[in-house]
Amino acid sequence: MKFNFFLKSFAILVTLVFFASCDKDFNELGSEIVGEDNYNLNKEDVDVVAYNQNIGVYRTSDLPINSLGFYKNDAFGKTKASFVTQVQLVTSSPKFYRPASNIIIDSVYLYVPYFSSIKSTDATSGDSTYELSKDSIFGDKEIDLKVYESNYFLRDNDPATGFQQPQYYYNNQENEFFPNPSALTLLNTDNRNAQDSTVTDNSQNSKFVFSNKQIKIYKNIGTPNVAVKERLAPGMLLSLNKAYFRQKIFNAPANVLFNNNIFEDYFRGLYFKVDNASTSPNEGTLAKLNFANGYIRIAYRDNSSETSTTLIRRTLDIKLGGHSVNLIESDWTNPVTSPNTIVGDNTLYLNGMGGSMAVIDLFPGAAGANKLQQIKNNNWLVNEANLTFTIDKNAMGSSPEPNRIYLYDLNNKRPLIDYFADLTSSTSPKYNKFIHGGIIKKDASKRGTTYKIKITNHVRNLILRDSTNVKLGLVVTEAITNPLNVNLLSPFTNADVTTKFVPAMSIVNPLGTKLFGSNPSVPAAQRLKLEVFYTKPD
Repeated sequence: MKFNFFLKSFAILVTLVFFASCDKDFNELGSEIVGEDNYNLNKEDVDVVAYNQNIGVYRTSDLPINSLGFYKNDAFGKTKASFVTQVQLVTSSPKFYRPASNIIIDSVYLYVPYFSSIKSTDATSGDSTYELSKDSIFGDKEIDLKVYESNYFLRDNDPATGFQQPQYYYNNQENEFFPNPSALTLLNTDNRNAQDSTVTDNSQNSKFVFSNKQIKIYKNIGTPNVAVKERLAPGMLLSLNKAYFRQKIFNAPANVLFNNNIFEDYFRGLYFKVDNASTSPNEGTLAKLNFANGYIRIAYRDNSSETSTTLIRRTLDIKLGGHSVNLIESDWTNPVTSPNTIVGDNTLYLNGMGGSMAVIDLFPGAAGANKLQQIKNNNWLVNEANLTFTIDKNAMGSSPEPNRIYLYDLNNKRPLIDYFADLTSSTSPKYNKFIHGGIIKKDASKRGTTYKIKITNHVRNLILRDSTNVKLGLVVTEAITNPLNVNLLSPFTNADVTTKFVPAMSIVNPLGTKLFGSNPSVPAAQRLKLEVFYTKPD
């Protein structure tokens, strides 16, 4: 089988969650959505320790959502995301009647839809106006996009484990896969506009832009002002090299089109290589895409049968499927090379796409253990416990901010009990579990101020059930409803905890935030503390 049960479940779950969320605008839900009437309760701020941790190299194979583009975030630097994917025949063993050299190829194009929604449709023309999902496109500048034939075979299983475990691939393997890209076959060489072949604008390659315009496929592709054959939602539309596909498909050796097991080794896939455009060397655009919805379509004319010379028009589709790898590199590194694990760091750097995370110890050291015992001895009834993270607005400037952060059990790589206990839902899945929280709260200028996460049940368990005081991990997240993890190439160790995994949705999200930490030098009003609201026994 191509995927084990876990990977299938992972792909289906996250695709559904993300697709649903990208089709809707964010609701203006903040932490104020939950009533916070704690005036009649006692309140105590408990010191915690929070410090930074670089994530390092992480697995990016077979993610359901991938990033593509070049983007500069003023708070975290530049990120470049390329992509490699296998391809599969939609119909195995296609039958051709003419010799390969005599088949007439009308067009070969690649289409990958963006996350978008229809705003309106003209009743007369049938044309629709679309809006790209705000949480799927970052930036508005050109990028340099090259699409190559991949010569790297993505395996199902790892030979180092005797082919007993899946083969994992990581974000830093671009140079390993493609040490000499110029030696590969470049496929998107057409410098004309994909929808209007009379215009030369390099919009299919060196000046590529993510457009919100509806795509029209004309009966004679690339020629406007003729009959429209098909309308498509906004997406990547690239004309590909017809001579290459004549040789690769119609003149293919015997049996390589028999099934996809053979075909995937013969045509190993596509490599989407991204760089900054010459017109915007320090800026660009980064998009999140579901490449599994993409395909290559070959429109051609062939004899209608073995005995007839009548030409008919046919199409052959090749879907973007099988294994894939997101190849990501960033020029930002966590400036805290020696995190303060004793009293915590001044600033917590939560950087998406695997940049960095924070580690939190709720009752640290001997003083923390004494405090926890004091609470137990006093028989406090904990009504509510929160961690409120204050955003360093000056450090963030005008940089885009992640909508949500995620707190989890670092020791056991799983959500907290408060996550499972919160069954609240919203019209957008990104706002599900809003009592547990982690949703950004914004001021009148629409800039973030805080993130609050309720951990009442977790703290109660520490007090009442002597639960282990585990370390907590804090990351940005793209989809709160998906708590699954991906592997780290090199595990990291914090005290007694060795971490081999990171939440998958933290590497899907390209954004980051800077939060005030727990170091005593941080002003008390911004310093991270555990807020405990409680009642005393009679």
